[in-house]
Amino acid sequence: MEPSPSLAGPFALGTFSAGTGEAFPGLVTGDYVLDLRAVPALQIYGSTRALLERWDDVLPLLHQAADKSGEWLPLAELRVHAPVEPRQILQSGANYRTHVIDLAVAHEPEDGRPAEQVRAETAAMMDRRAAEDQPYMFIGLPSSITGPYDDVVIPAWCAKPDWELELAAVIGHPAFQVPVERALEHVAAYTIANDVTAREVVFRRDMPEIGTDWLRAKNAQTFTPLGPYLVPAAFVGDPGNLRVTLRLNGEVMQDEATKDMIFDVARLVSYASQTVELLPGDLVLTGSPAGNGMHWGRLLRPGDVMEGTITGLGVQRNRCVSEVS
Repeated sequence: MEPSPSLAGPFALGTFSAGTGEAFPGLVTGDYVLDLRAVPALQIYGSTRALLERWDDVLPLLHQAADKSGEWLPLAELRVHAPVEPRQILQSGANYRTHVIDLAVAHEPEDGRPAEQVRAETAAMMDRRAAEDQPYMFIGLPSSITGPYDDVVIPAWCAKPDWELELAAVIGHPAFQVPVERALEHVAAYTIANDVTAREVVFRRDMPEIGTDWLRAKNAQTFTPLGPYLVPAAFVGDPGNLRVTLRLNGEVMQDEATKDMIFDVARLVSYASQTVELLPGDLVLTGSPAGNGMHWGRLLRPGDVMEGTITGLGVQRNRCVSEVS
C-alpha cells in the first residue's frame, strides 16, 4: 500500500494481508515483501510476535531469507497492518527536555519572572531530574493500536485530540529487573508510535486529588497508530541519535532529536522492568518531543492527515475521521 522510504538496514519485519486473506508476517525490502509462510525454516512462526519470541534463532534466518529468491510480493498490493500485537504497552511521559521547558514557559507563574529565567530554571531542573530522578511511566492498552496507514477515529466525546509522535522500543528477550547497562540487550527492534491523546480528559476535574486519567485520555480505539515496520535494533544503531518528525497536512509540527530525551531507551526499559516483566513483542514508548497541538493551539480535526517519520524507521500516515454514530 505504501513505499518504505529510508529504512535502516537491508530489511524490516511487518504484518501484511492481501485482499480478504489472513494477516501474515513478512520481510520487507524496498518495494517488495517476502511472505514468511513460504520460507520453510520460518513457516512455523505465524506472527511477528512469534518471531520475536525466538529472536536469536530467527534473526540469522531472516538475513538468509532476504538474500534468496522466494515469494516476493509487491508492497503496493498489500495492506500494511500494525507490525506487532503486544501484550503490554509501557509509556513514558514528560521525557523530552525542550517539551517540558516549553510547557513551563507556557504556564509561567504570575510572579513577574521573565520567560528566559523560567526556561533556565526549568532546564536546570531537567538536568537534576536526569541525574537523580526516575522516569514517569504509565500503562497503555493494546486495543488502542491501529495500523500505520489506517484512519484515526476521533470519538464523539473527544473535544481536544492531540498528536504525540514517539520512538517505540520492541522487546525481544524477556526483561525483569534488568540493569541499565544490560537493558538494550532485551530490545529486538524499533518502530514508530503516535500516542494520540484526548487532552480535555487527562486530568479528572470531578476528583482532582486522583490526578491523571490515562485510561480515557490515551486508549480510545485507533489512538495508537503503530509502524509501519519493526526495524531490527542492530540496523538502527544509537537510538539516542534519531530524528522524530511529525507533519500535519504537510506542515512540520514536531521535529526533534531523541538525544533531547531526559531518560534514554536503556533507562526506560530498565525502569519498567523493575516492576513489570517485559515480554517479547511488548512496547516501551519513549515520550514525545516538543510541538504537540497544545503548544501550537491547533488540535486535530476530521480530515487532518498526520505523517510521522523517525530516522531509519519509515513513515506512517493517518487520516483523522469523525466517529460514525
